[in-house]
Amino acid sequence: MGQSTPQAVRTQVAQGTVDPVYLIVGDDEAEMSGLAGAFASLVEDELRAFNVERIYATDKGSTPAAIVEAARLLPMMSPRRVVVVLRAEKFLKPKRKAKIDEPIEDDGGGGDADALEAYVKAPEPQTVLVLVATDVDRTRRLYKALQKQATMVECWGLKGSKDARVDLRQAARQAEQLVRQAVADAGQQIDAGAARLVAERAGTDITRLRGDLQRLLLYAAGKPRITAADAQEVVSPETAQDDWAVTNAIQRGDTAGALRHLGLSLEAGAVPFMVLGQLAWFVREKLPFVDARRVQSGVEALFRTDLDLKSSGGDPRVLLERLVVELCRG
Repeated sequence: MGQSTPQAVRTQVAQGTVDPVYLIVGDDEAEMSGLAGAFASLVEDELRAFNVERIYATDKGSTPAAIVEAARLLPMMSPRRVVVVLRAEKFLKPKRKAKIDEPIEDDGGGGDADALEAYVKAPEPQTVLVLVATDVDRTRRLYKALQKQATMVECWGLKGSKDARVDLRQAARQAEQLVRQAVADAGQQIDAGAARLVAERAGTDITRLRGDLQRLLLYAAGKPRITAADAQEVVSPETAQDDWAVTNAIQRGDTAGALRHLGLSLEAGAVPFMVLGQLAWFVREKLPFVDARRVQSGVEALFRTDLDLKSSGGDPRVLLERLVVELCRG
């Protein structure tokens, strides 16, 4: 059936022109859950108890064969039946276990995954089967069958797609738009600085953005306007999002910003020698175009820091902070 978008699928549902099988995949669980729930409107309210079934793939007994059995049931007093399978990554990307001297086997998919694959290839025309997964293994036969026969919907929040290189500026703009829209929907206004703060702290994490938004709206309930001070009270702590934030700040001559991003990077688990490698690349490739007069002192500071790190000549964080300050000031 090919790729689709959440909005296009909602239009299909509203018009009643849905496809037999859908795969909804991504990291935006709120969007995926809402989209999956929209399919219930295909069945009249009083008949949903008989014709709308929600199955958690992680529940005991929720095997592919059981899902196929539920999908093959004919609707009762309704032209359509809806079966929504949540946590379908159990079948689409099962965990793998390995024991000593034993072959690796799929955990959770089960040998009857073939039954679900067969259903996808020949679905029940009166049933809409909706699989919701946080991730998939694209090498599995079941996924390949879905790719050919199902309507695929990706909900990757602020990332655009799972594998694409993230444009952090675009993600920040999109996050800020979501913040403004959510506040407007709540009948309030928000200062530009507050919206930007919430968006920047979330980075590319849509779950974090939605959590911060929920807390902010609860905290500022009843206030006509949300300020930066309000946002500062409730948003999550700052995290490093850009691997090159330190070098970018150095290039701008922003010492305070470079030190802040260095600290965030190290607290997030960055290896000091990897950070040093990035700084070396900056001195070698970028600094000559920023300020050629600073190259010699930058190279000397790099060699000194490298020697100190290798000889345990001080705390790695302190050594890197000293290097960053020197590179910023030339």
